Amino acid sequence: MERKMMKNYVLALLWATFMFGGCLARVVTVSPGPLIRVESQPVSIRCDVNDYMGPREQDFEWMMSREDNGQRMKIISTFDASYSHPSLSKRVASGDIAMMRLQDNVVELKIGEAKSQDAGFYWCQTPSTDSVFSGNYEAQVQLIVIPKTLKVTPQTPPSVVPEGSDVTLSCNVTRELTQPTYLSVTWLLKKGGTSEEILTFGPQGDVVTGAKYVRRYADGAIRLVPGRNGLFELVISRVTTLDEGIYECNGTEWTHENGGKWIQIVGSTKEMGTVAVTPTGQSLSVKASSSSSPPSMNLHLTPGDKLTLICSVAANNLPSLSLEVSWLANGRDVITMERNGVVISNMSASSAQGNHGEANIERTGADEYRLVMRHVSTEDGGTYACRVRAFIEKGGKSSGGGGRWHMAAEKTSSPVTVKVSQIKPSFTLDIETIVHPQMTSEPTELACHVTNITHLPLGGRLGVTWEHTALPGAASEPQATHSVGSIDGYGNLLPGAMYSDRLESGMVSLTKVQPDTFKLRFLRTQEIDMGQYVCAVSAWSINTQNDVVKTAEHQSLPMTLRWDPKRPSLNVVAKRIREASVGGATFDMSCTVATQNLGEAGYSVLIQSQDSLESNVRTIMTLSPDSVMQHGGATDPNRRDSLVLTKSGPTEFRFRLGGVQLSDRGFYWCDITAWTKQQPGQAWTRATSAESNKVKIDFQENGPSFSIAIHSDTSTVYPWQTAKMKCSLRISGSSPKTGSLEPWNLLEGLIWRNPIRLFSFPQTAILVL
Repeated sequence: MERKMMKNYVLALLWATFMFGGCLARVVTVSPGPLIRVESQPVSIRCDVNDYMGPREQDFEWMMSREDNGQRMKIISTFDASYSHPSLSKRVASGDIAMMRLQDNVVELKIGEAKSQDAGFYWCQTPSTDSVFSGNYEAQVQLIVIPKTLKVTPQTPPSVVPEGSDVTLSCNVTRELTQPTYLSVTWLLKKGGTSEEILTFGPQGDVVTGAKYVRRYADGAIRLVPGRNGLFELVISRVTTLDEGIYECNGTEWTHENGGKWIQIVGSTKEMGTVAVTPTGQSLSVKASSSSSPPSMNLHLTPGDKLTLICSVAANNLPSLSLEVSWLANGRDVITMERNGVVISNMSASSAQGNHGEANIERTGADEYRLVMRHVSTEDGGTYACRVRAFIEKGGKSSGGGGRWHMAAEKTSSPVTVKVSQIKPSFTLDIETIVHPQMTSEPTELACHVTNITHLPLGGRLGVTWEHTALPGAASEPQATHSVGSIDGYGNLLPGAMYSDRLESGMVSLTKVQPDTFKLRFLRTQEIDMGQYVCAVSAWSINTQNDVVKTAEHQSLPMTLRWDPKRPSLNVVAKRIREASVGGATFDMSCTVATQNLGEAGYSVLIQSQDSLESNVRTIMTLSPDSVMQHGGATDPNRRDSLVLTKSGPTEFRFRLGGVQLSDRGFYWCDITAWTKQQPGQAWTRATSAESNKVKIDFQENGPSFSIAIHSDTSTVYPWQTAKMKCSLRISGSSPKTGSLEPWNLLEGLIWRNPIRLFSFPQTAILVL
């Protein structure tokens, strides 16, 4: 068997020699040294072989000596299990010393826990599988084992920090310098079971940040503050709730081996402590109150006053916060101060600014903002609250060029109730009758006196409304109340619907005779004016927009206006002034009127007659209240010129009947009606009427009688014009001698007078002018 293996081995060597032409030379290398390692820490020494002949998988042997030229001790071999020196066999058997094959031609010697006696020189050997001996078959490296002197001493950070504040993580990392080793310090944040690297400083003096902290470090929100004597500080600015957890500090000792490779030889990680970040919303408190002392949550103002409210802000991290403060009225933004101090009023010109006071906000301290609203109106009443939005700067620049901000919290205060109402003026009213009517149509005057006036603001004024309530049964709607009229705060007269005409005509007037006295006058009082009168006086004030608004109204006690409504009556007396005893004579009669319960009036007169007390009544002529005369239907048109009806006195009328005839005999009297006017220009209203006593025309005629009437076609004639006059002769009765008489038999001796005698002509004459 051994011969066969040797034969194969020889054949392999011959084949390798043929293939490579004897140009290869074995090269064995180990990790460049010296290797500085720390006691009790693992050690790995790599060994690889290249440019060799023979099988791909090579064998390796490790030996060491505490001196460079000292006796070598066998450590471990890949093909001989009994290779180890007795002093090392237990460690090899326990695995504390082992050799791990990494590749066919690469192995690694591993020492689990280096000991001080492990320091020395180490050789890696490879048994030859080459056809010829060429190159090197072993390599040496020195291992230096230094004591473990690395110390990591963290300082416990505050367990609770407010959001937006800074956290300083201090860690002291030291070691005893016996060999050229280097230190690094790393801060880590542990959440759950995973630790995430924040920042590492060293070992070359460089800084490496964790993936999630690159931007914050670049923005300056994370910065390293190296100290003395191994003290390192990491400052995390403007912390958020994402920064809470368990912080750890890792100190690492490094060696820089030949070839430029940094090797971590020992490290220590210590927990620094748990840091909890209090959200801004938990510590942020906002309180709104009045500026009065003590502060009040309820305010009562009058229009025109100044409203001042204070917004107090408190937070654990107030210095690190940037605040946006807004005042809200009834949930609506009134005014806002942004983070940069710019004030924005949310009461635009299109939102009826004129109905509200002028608002302003100012910062009076680090934690205090004041709202000032001047010239408040009633529309400014409501609930006011202060809303605070707290921002924390993230650092760096936003895409717009400004800083990057994070809104950490928003909170609104409890409301302050503001009532804006006029303190209503107070006064007392007294209504009295200045002129009391004794009867219908007489004047009436009422006065309303305002006394004990208080709380009437400067520039305030008074108005009045007069109301009338009819007496029961005096109107279609019993006890119905109607407005006579009003004088408002502008001094305008506002007539009531039922009194509009009388007010416009002046028959009723409302006046303000003094600042505190109002009068109601009736020029001619009517029966419907009886009843109860009330004056309601209103107080008016001028608001901030110079509008006059009603602020209060008080009503007087009712005052009853009543008189005995005596009915007007007439007494007409007719008497004979001239008696007609013969035909052709003139009859004169006067009618005198006596009145009761009737004021100024006009009269219409009807002259009526009848042949006997049982016969029909005839209207001879009429006279209207406006003195317009008309003839009645019973009047002979040819005799109208002999009828005269005139007003001979204020209450006396005269009737004349010229040339009475037998047909005129009978009874004559006056039917007189009294008329009144409520106001000039209105139609006459009938008041009452009465008939006089009857006067009789009664005479006996023994001969003929006649009457004469003259008529002209014009009343004006010029010298060159022609005028015609007609003389009418009416004959009645008969002559006792002849029994009959023709009209023309009497023409002789007819005389024309104007007013002197002009001429006379016989019965056959014709006169033309």
